[in-house]
Amino acid sequence: MKIGYIRVSTLEQNTIRQELIMENLDVTELFIDKISGKSTDRPELKKMLNFVRKGDTVIVESISRFARNTKDLLELIETLNHKEVAFVSEKEKIDTTTPTGRFMLTIFGAVAELEREYILQRQREGIEAAKQNGKYKGRKKIEMNELNSVLDKVRNSQITATKAMKILNISKSTFYRRLNEK
Repeated sequence: MKIGYIRVSTLEQNTIRQELIMENLDVTELFIDKISGKSTDRPELKKMLNFVRKGDTVIVESISRFARNTKDLLELIETLNHKEVAFVSEKEKIDTTTPTGRFMLTIFGAVAELEREYILQRQREGIEAAKQNGKYKGRKKIEMNELNSVLDKVRNSQITATKAMKILNISKSTFYRRLNEK
């Protein structure tokens, strides 16, 4: 059975291009994640890994859609190998049923990881340059009056912590850090 795996990084991105590739390759089952690839903790990836059986082939548009670093890539491939499932990356023309394909997979995985590191480095450098030019000041600070008011409501069980995080537009870790500071 040919099984396709598609991933885009956000809910706003569209999967049509990858879906057309899968259709042209006669993929019979498709799993689609709309989530960052920086972790292998992705719902559809997990479903796909549970779904595949001996003799199946997992097909992706490119390695970067499957894994963002060499370690994750090789671990995912090892999981597929253990289940006797082949892996094909259409863009890179990699097929793990061949020794050359397995070798090339490792090389392309390392290149994808390097590319991701370059992107993060350029991002950090861009933020630093913007800070030096006074154009980047980080996220707007929460007004203390609003913060205190919302935290009081949480302490008095008037609203839930989840509701407070939405009101303040802050992450869970920031919320609990602020709650513990007071």
